[in-house]
Amino acid sequence: MTNIKKILFALTAVVVLASCGSQKDVPYFQNAAQVDLSKSQYLYDARIMPKDQLTITVSTSDDKAAVPFNMTVPTPYTVNSRSTYSQAMLQTYLVDNEGNISFPIIGQLHVGGLTKSEAEQMIQAKIKPYMAASENPIVTVRMPGYQVSVMGEVARPGTFTVSREKITILEALAQAGDLTIYGQRKNVKLIREDSTGKKTIYEIDLTDANLINQPYYYLQQNDLIYVTPNKVKAQNSSVGSMTTLWFSATSILISLTSLLYNILK
Repeated sequence: MTNIKKILFALTAVVVLASCGSQKDVPYFQNAAQVDLSKSQYLYDARIMPKDQLTITVSTSDDKAAVPFNMTVPTPYTVNSRSTYSQAMLQTYLVDNEGNISFPIIGQLHVGGLTKSEAEQMIQAKIKPYMAASENPIVTVRMPGYQVSVMGEVARPGTFTVSREKITILEALAQAGDLTIYGQRKNVKLIREDSTGKKTIYEIDLTDANLINQPYYYLQQNDLIYVTPNKVKAQNSSVGSMTTLWFSATSILISLTSLLYNILK
């Protein structure tokens, strides 16, 4: 009886230790108290990338002065099987692979790599010579939305449209329902493409609070996040398929044994 108690105690200890070890890998930002947050004291501003869709609005004290720069397009819709057009909407500008757009009157403008504020200042300087000296045009540049994708061990993998101009990696994971218990917090991969088409893979440790100071804390257009499954998930997948095969083989063996027993008895 004593030996049985010792065995049960040993098994309990192993289970408890294994549980403690796995729990250490679950919480995010475990070393938050030791991180220098002064490095993160800046306001992130997204930069314009190829394939972005921009809306550009020019406002002036004289409405007529802004008309040539505010291109509009009619929006079609159907009523009683007949096509018609609603009120015109502002033209959107597609940034080409070289980072350029074609703007009214001015022509080609290079906006790739600029922040919204930088693009606004540049466009303002370009259009002022076409207006009266008393005019001080206000230019507003907006990115209607861009996409990021989250794959792997998350509750709701998919591609998400970001309606505002910045999003953190944690916010993207939250939109995907956060990591499952099978996701490796210390092995999250971020695949990013820059304005030249060069792709970079970053390996991210969500348990390290230094993530806040990293250049990939804020996501860019078309970033892809992949959460690697842990060994338990891989083993469960393997065990699941092997178990199905084992039960099938066992069922066949039992049937054959029963048949032979009935024939030979």
